[in-house]
Amino acid sequence: MTTPRRHAPAKGPSAQPDSVAVIDIGSNSLRLVVYDAPRRAAHMLLNEKVMCGLGRGLERSGKLNVEGVALAKANLQRFIALARASGTTRIDVLATAAVRDAEDGADFVNDIEKRFQIRVRVLPGAEEGRLSGLGVLAGVPGAAGVVGDLGGGSIELAAIANGKVGSVSTLPIGPLRLVEEAHDEKDLKDIIDRHLDSVGWLTRVDQPRFYAVGGAWRAIARIHMEQHDYPLHIIQGYTLQRGEAQNFLDLMARQSRKSLEKISTISRKRLEVVPLASRILARILRRMGAQELVFSATGLREGHLYNLMDADEQRADPLLAACAEESRANPRFGEDAEALVAWTSPLFPKEPPHLLRLRYAAALLGDIAWRDHPDYRAEQALRHALYMPAGGLEHTERAFLAAALTARYGGAAQLDLVAPFRLLDEDMKHAARVTGLALRLAYTLTGGVPGVLAGSALKLTEARVSLSLMPNHVLLLGEAVQRRLDALAKVMGRSADLKRL
Repeated sequence: MTTPRRHAPAKGPSAQPDSVAVIDIGSNSLRLVVYDAPRRAAHMLLNEKVMCGLGRGLERSGKLNVEGVALAKANLQRFIALARASGTTRIDVLATAAVRDAEDGADFVNDIEKRFQIRVRVLPGAEEGRLSGLGVLAGVPGAAGVVGDLGGGSIELAAIANGKVGSVSTLPIGPLRLVEEAHDEKDLKDIIDRHLDSVGWLTRVDQPRFYAVGGAWRAIARIHMEQHDYPLHIIQGYTLQRGEAQNFLDLMARQSRKSLEKISTISRKRLEVVPLASRILARILRRMGAQELVFSATGLREGHLYNLMDADEQRADPLLAACAEESRANPRFGEDAEALVAWTSPLFPKEPPHLLRLRYAAALLGDIAWRDHPDYRAEQALRHALYMPAGGLEHTERAFLAAALTARYGGAAQLDLVAPFRLLDEDMKHAARVTGLALRLAYTLTGGVPGVLAGSALKLTEARVSLSLMPNHVLLLGEAVQRRLDALAKVMGRSADLKRL
């Protein structure tokens, strides 16, 4: 019997000289995230969270929760050890409201610094708000309105517009504090409104849009998705209009934890604060007259990473940066996205800029599934586009890319069967089909080899989709090319035509 050949044994963690570990010591949670580098297409190498409840009882005692301190220190030891084992040379420990406001917060910090030989940065409220605003801008470059980052002990509000953070306010109305301070519904409303009264700029923002950051508000978004059978369970960019948001928040505010457990898969510790978090959010939306509620998965930690980037990196499009990274990480013959975009452009004579951007992203991902089994390439490409961890991408745009890549790999017939595609209107669905089938034609003609497209050209008329080839490229013609051209022309309501240049 022949002994199977073994792969070389796996080596230990290689050094990550540019990686950044961020440990966020919040009032309710403690989290570690290790990023491979401060860049637009950063990958998370590690991501772990523990619900410690440091700020529980703070309003009454003025001190950090004793059990929470013990739990936080034990897990800080683990998080720091994990970060160091990963090879990162930069570990940034950030502490927020509970540590900032507690009488024994300085003692807690001193003990951590001595015990683990690491510096802890206690963020002032204004800086915490600024970083949260930057985090939203990192994930949504064109975001404009108000960012609210709800922690257990406080909420930070920041105005954002034109890629910058403006006015910032911090208010001591986190759920862990309110649960001790408020005695009834009226008391709760009065406390929240009294603190909101101090934020004069809140009613003067140009864009009536609110970006909700923080685990408690993300839990609300998840519950809404579950209750409404939403086809794409991704928090980033999940949007509710004013009326629907207010009605749902009012409903959530009246629920007990037991009732929420029956309708949701959210953890029990997180569900405890959902009713209070709903009340806070509802009062803010009413006060600022918000017309849209947008949930953001990016906040303080992403803002900190964004703050470490140089200006050129900050200006980069996060979607295109992520797609380019994927293209470089999974090459067959090499990236040729610009040629693909130019070659397919005649098919889109009146294309708006946002669809051109998506077509460019689709071109970057056009060969993403080449390693997969042929029978599953369309499915794999679809899943990759829907769920890839990229910023700068709305839910409809994820669905567009997924539809385009499904068509690129021959799955055009599935477009009416996949639930997330119901997010697309008919015009976007059609544009996605054309994009995908045009890419399919290009890859069939060239085999994916860069440079070959230069010997051919597409042309669109009222009646025809024409593919013209230089004399030395006629040899590339075949039955498969004709089928791909026919399929493209049919979707566009035209006949197919092959010509020699």
